[in-house]
Amino acid sequence: MSIKSRKHALPRSAGATTLTAAALLLAAPLVHAEAADNPKTLDKVDVQAERAKRYLVETPASPKFTQPLQDTPQTVNIISKDLFNEQGATTLTEALRNSPGVGTFYVGENGNTSTGDTVYMRGFDSSSSIFVDGIRDLGSVSRDVFNIEQIEVTKGPAGTDNGRSAPTGAINLITKQPFGTNATTASLTGGVDGQRRVTADWNQTLGNPGAAFRLNVMGQDSDAVGRDHVENKRWGIAPSLAFGLDGATRYYLNLLYVKQDNVPDGSVPTIGLPGYSSPDAARPWLANAPKVDPENFYGTRHDHDDIESKMATFRFEHDFSDSLKLTNTARWGQNEQDYMLTAFMVTAANLLTPNPNDPSTWTVARSTPTFKDQEYTIITDQLNLRWDFTTGSVEHNLSTGVEATREELKSWGVATKSGAWPAANLYNPDWNVDGLVWGRNGAYSEGRTTTYSAYAFDTLKFGENFLVTGGVRVDRYDTDFDSLVACGGRGGPVCGTQPTGTIVPGVNANAKDTLFNWKLGAVYKANEDVSIYANYAVSQQPPGGSALELSTAANNLNNPNLDPQKAKTAEIGTKWSFFDQGLLVSMALFRTDVTNEIAPDPTNPNIYYQTGEKRVEGVELSAVGRITDNWSVSAGYTKMDAQVEEGTKVAQDGSTDLSYTPDSAFTAWTTYTLPFKLTIGGGVRYSGEMKRGTDGAIGTPAFVKSYTVWDAVITYPFSENFDLRLNAYNLFDKEYVAGINKSGYRYSPGAPRTFTLTANLRF
Repeated sequence: MSIKSRKHALPRSAGATTLTAAALLLAAPLVHAEAADNPKTLDKVDVQAERAKRYLVETPASPKFTQPLQDTPQTVNIISKDLFNEQGATTLTEALRNSPGVGTFYVGENGNTSTGDTVYMRGFDSSSSIFVDGIRDLGSVSRDVFNIEQIEVTKGPAGTDNGRSAPTGAINLITKQPFGTNATTASLTGGVDGQRRVTADWNQTLGNPGAAFRLNVMGQDSDAVGRDHVENKRWGIAPSLAFGLDGATRYYLNLLYVKQDNVPDGSVPTIGLPGYSSPDAARPWLANAPKVDPENFYGTRHDHDDIESKMATFRFEHDFSDSLKLTNTARWGQNEQDYMLTAFMVTAANLLTPNPNDPSTWTVARSTPTFKDQEYTIITDQLNLRWDFTTGSVEHNLSTGVEATREELKSWGVATKSGAWPAANLYNPDWNVDGLVWGRNGAYSEGRTTTYSAYAFDTLKFGENFLVTGGVRVDRYDTDFDSLVACGGRGGPVCGTQPTGTIVPGVNANAKDTLFNWKLGAVYKANEDVSIYANYAVSQQPPGGSALELSTAANNLNNPNLDPQKAKTAEIGTKWSFFDQGLLVSMALFRTDVTNEIAPDPTNPNIYYQTGEKRVEGVELSAVGRITDNWSVSAGYTKMDAQVEEGTKVAQDGSTDLSYTPDSAFTAWTTYTLPFKLTIGGGVRYSGEMKRGTDGAIGTPAFVKSYTVWDAVITYPFSENFDLRLNAYNLFDKEYVAGINKSGYRYSPGAPRTFTLTANLRF
């Protein structure tokens, strides 16, 4: 489903030399992320089904970027709705497959399974650096893309753009907005493995000139492909209202409500995978045990992931002139999550093999339930001023502003009260069981962070060929954390004379500081279509910055006595436009150094210092846009060397490699429209070998193998108002490991071959 955009002029035919150069660049694994239209600028609706797809958008929607992508000295992948809708992507995680090396590779700790958009990028967890229209959106939830116009993936430190952030980038989701034309679209999808989804997008102009109303709705009730009992069930509504679209002053009111009632996925034992030996020296024959069926579900019918997401945004824009614009955005948002997963660890004690010669008698204990009962709330106001002016012969594009934000995360402790789940048969688990009784136990934590920020970005243009882009940001943050915890057990305080499980005061701490981040880049334009650039940027992540949680542990970066984690990135690259700027090809060399990591004293492992350092360096290539009127492409490749330079090794194989980071990745998607209007295409996704984290687990795989998956699509427009799209995923039914947990006991199997059929309607 997609609103039809203003038709753009098709690229002029290119000469043989240009075409050959572009073909050679595309032959090397190139990366891309697409961009979508800004609906506010649409001047008419084109309902022709054969319209050219918009994989390439020239300028990010974020006001922190003052220049088009061609002249932005940084790697920025923009994934448009045209691209991810054509692929049938429904969540942020699925859409991010178009950005190489970005994905959910980490399945969690032993009893704590990762949930939602647990995104890793260039070696680091970036889940706390997800934004919606430039405003942070915390919470371990899965985000649907039914109301998303485009996804902007900024790689390298993003502290100057967003304040505290992950060391290697940020992800910004741009929502759909009302525009000045009547249009309605709807999509109905069905497929194997119980795939069912419907979306609708209605935009209606109102009687008042320049006023419009837009409504996006979504409903989905789908089984997880290739997994027993795992279910993704949700519905959402996103109404929005705009006034003044035809004037100098514009008002936007956006509301969002999404309800999810999912059955979470606890993954599958790694028994039988390459690299698995045995958790028990007394049972070496386990190394030859058969692999479990990747469809097996080891949870129970009581497992659930219930999520309620609410958001209200009011934006005001005023143009003082063509060169001076003021924008103010205010938002209240909240994510609530009630989660219970029957996790498991296939340790020697938990894996019982009463008859070694009969695997049907083997069982694994379901003894590690995982609970989440939490509520994340944000209130923020952001004021931005964009001013284009000149000083002498130098042109300036200035973007400056202030922000005030209050974030709060409440968590209620949930624990087992009585009973236990029966053990699961290893090769034929039954989810229809009872026995465990759980509930809130009185434990509680609340983290609150208040941040006041000021920033300024300016691009100075010296003539036609040279640009300098700089940015600075100051954040004053104040984090308070209070908790009540259960004593005894793993990680709990000592109980003394009190019974185990007694609720006692936990961490009560405060962290406050002022962060200063900056970036500086230069661009040389050899001509209108060729840019060469260099960039240097720094960012910081303070204690409690990623999860609004503080700790008193000496080896925890959330200890308020520690300094912020710091990241410095240097990048050089070039961007080339082909085919009348219809295709953008980019190449970048980058290196990120992350310091102030925790490392133990070499003579006393109980003493820790912030002397650790990690480094990620590599190359990223991309190509996105149109090669001919009928041929569209999005492709990307990255090769990374991610290492621990100083400090404790984090990979189980004993190397200095960073965990959950593919050594290389390639993604590509292309479609071609034939003369009789049939569109055919497809894509390939490659992920290189990846190491898991280190711990005391015995006999489990230390790494996962590389894999390649092929997808395909066929679309035919039966009329201007109706087309059918057939998507095929994992065409060759490749079995692969998509993610692994820290101890290597569990893994997420890649989805097997599947098909979906989508009917798209336009009015």
